[in-house]
Amino acid sequence: MAAPLSRLHHISLHVSNVDNVVHELVSRFQFNVFAARLTYRAKQLALRRGSAVFVVNERPREALNGPQSRVWSNVTARDHRDLRCVYGAHAHYPVDTVSNVCFEVRGVEQASRALRDQGLCEFIQPPTELRDARGRVTFSVIRSPVGNVCHTLIDSSRYRGLFLPGFHPVVSDSRTADHSQCPITHFDHITYAVPRGSTAHISRWYRESFGFQRFFIDRNEDVEEGYVLDQEGIGLRLTAMEFWKCNESGIELPFKDKKEPDCKFVIAESLPEQGSNQVDSFLDQHRGAGIQHIGLSTEDIVSSAQTLLQAGVRFFSPPPAYYTEVGKQQEILDAGLDPHTLSRLGILLDTDGRITPTPRHLLQVFTKPIFGEETFFLELIERRGASGFGEGNIRALWRSVQAYMEKEEHRNTQS
Repeated sequence: MAAPLSRLHHISLHVSNVDNVVHELVSRFQFNVFAARLTYRAKQLALRRGSAVFVVNERPREALNGPQSRVWSNVTARDHRDLRCVYGAHAHYPVDTVSNVCFEVRGVEQASRALRDQGLCEFIQPPTELRDARGRVTFSVIRSPVGNVCHTLIDSSRYRGLFLPGFHPVVSDSRTADHSQCPITHFDHITYAVPRGSTAHISRWYRESFGFQRFFIDRNEDVEEGYVLDQEGIGLRLTAMEFWKCNESGIELPFKDKKEPDCKFVIAESLPEQGSNQVDSFLDQHRGAGIQHIGLSTEDIVSSAQTLLQAGVRFFSPPPAYYTEVGKQQEILDAGLDPHTLSRLGILLDTDGRITPTPRHLLQVFTKPIFGEETFFLELIERRGASGFGEGNIRALWRSVQAYMEKEEHRNTQS
């Protein structure tokens, strides 16, 4: 029996320098730091916009058996537990990474027992209870089949604090930008970059472990092959899935919006014989499979992109030909938008191909990588009735990232 997921609770980043990454998310992406857990060797900061919550964890700089080991000779067992980041796996990973997707689950012990009985999951942390004056939570951590990605299963239904036990409130800086100009509401989707041939195993694991259901990117998508783009220099296979009806459990969300939409999961793998490409580049620089990008839903992508651009966020620029394709300008005008504005900001627009009384549109814009390595990036997405991912946008993103990679490779060669 699959473990019933209620909602996506938060996503954890493990980085070498928390302050740098948090500064980037606050000053440029308009997130707010609202809670922190600071101990002798652990540093965890929680940030949010709407119901989208990131927890940024700092990777340890020294191993316990390293040059400073004598400092730790008298460390107690409790201190050892304190060294790792609670509510997740302590990531000894060589590069900055997004490695934990935390789900709210009613009844962690029962869910963990069901997963263990099926023999599907490797447990990094068995069910554990933490409490403070505001209540208690129970959580466990399992390893996913995607590289270094793990999943924390957490039951916070008996906790009435701001976030989680161990975290203390942080007062936001009053100088933060007006969020009405950047209305980000929730996580829209998470995209995995994986090795060739691994999609079927990953999809099956999520289906059997958590009851994920297939989400078809295109109405003509092949059930077995997924959504395949293998022409005009693009070699990409995409398969999407989602956890269904995740908000019918009755769990009260700690945010204002009680109708939190489902978050989709997209698996991306490259096709053979297509040469150097962005999926394989991610696998190389990230040292394996992992989370390539996360989509942030916004109610107004033009205002959001403009605000982030002024704050210093760098966006990928689609090929100029994208905006001059036959019918594209009229498509943009029919959506009530200005082609010049979308071109200036790098916003992509696709119209849902299904016949509906009112056209449904999908708008997207993609940031350049936010870590030192050319790996993880963010996306702004506005859905005007469209639930999938537009083929034209996928093609344009592929080409813009490829152009960026070639430019960076040339620059590095010259230097």
